Amino acid sequence: MLLPGSALKGYAIEASDGRIGTVTDFLFDDTTWKLRWMVVDTGTWLTGRKVLIHPSAIARVNYEQQEVPVYLTRAQVEDSPDIARDAPVSRQMQDNLYGYYGWDPLWGGGNFFGGYSGLAGPAMALPSYQQDAELLDRPLPGLLPEEGDPHLRSINEVTGYHIHATDGRIGHIENVVMDDAAWGIRYLIVDTRDWWFGQHVLVSPFAVREVSWSRHEIRTDLTRDQVKASPPWDPAAMIDQAYEERLHGYYGWPGYSW
Repeated sequence: MLLPGSALKGYAIEASDGRIGTVTDFLFDDTTWKLRWMVVDTGTWLTGRKVLIHPSAIARVNYEQQEVPVYLTRAQVEDSPDIARDAPVSRQMQDNLYGYYGWDPLWGGGNFFGGYSGLAGPAMALPSYQQDAELLDRPLPGLLPEEGDPHLRSINEVTGYHIHATDGRIGHIENVVMDDAAWGIRYLIVDTRDWWFGQHVLVSPFAVREVSWSRHEIRTDLTRDQVKASPPWDPAAMIDQAYEERLHGYYGWPGYSW
C-alpha cells in the first residue's frame, strides 16, 4: 500500500506483549531511498533513549486502530543497545542493533525498493550528492552530525526542501509517498504553489540527479514544461497502478513490480 510519509506519525507501536511507544519519524538511505529505521518515542517508559526498529520487524499495519505491530517483546526493546535520544545514528550503532536483534542489513535487497520491473526505462542512476565546502566544517543537517552515518536521512528533515527542474525551481517537498510493503520512498510530493499555483505533482527518486543537504534543495533532470504536461494528480485520490503506469510511461521512469 502507498501512503504519505506522515500518515504513520503518532501511530502506537505494539510489541507482542504491550505498547512500547509511538512513531515519530523514519530514517532512509539517501543512495537507495529505502527506509532503514522507524524512530520510536517511548514516552516515559525508556526516558532519554531513542529506539530504532528495522522494517523487517514490522508486521501488517492496522490503519483502523492506528497501530504498528512489531515482532518484538518489550523486554527485547528494553535490553537493546542503548542509543541516547540526541545522539547521532552511526554505522556502529546500526551494526550493534543488527547483531542484537539478528536483523539482516541487506533485507529487501540493495537496489531501489528491492528492484523494479524495468519495463519502462533504464536502471536508476544514483544521484550525485553535492559535497559543499561548508559541510567539511559543520555537522550534516537533521539528526546526524559528522560522526553519524552520512547516508542516513530523516523524512521529517527533508520536508520543505526545494525541488529544482533543469530550468528553475518547481516547488518544495510537502510530503513523501512510502510503500508499506517494500518500505521505501516511492515519490516526493511537491507543492508547486510558488510557481504553478494550486497544483501538486509527484516526482520519483529516479528523477533526482543531485542533492545539496546544506542548501536544503534537490535538483532533478526534469524540465518545467515536462512537469506541467505530466499526468495530473489529485492529492485527495489514491495512487493506483493505472496512474503509476501513466506517470512512469510519460517520464520514461522504470516501472515497479506492481
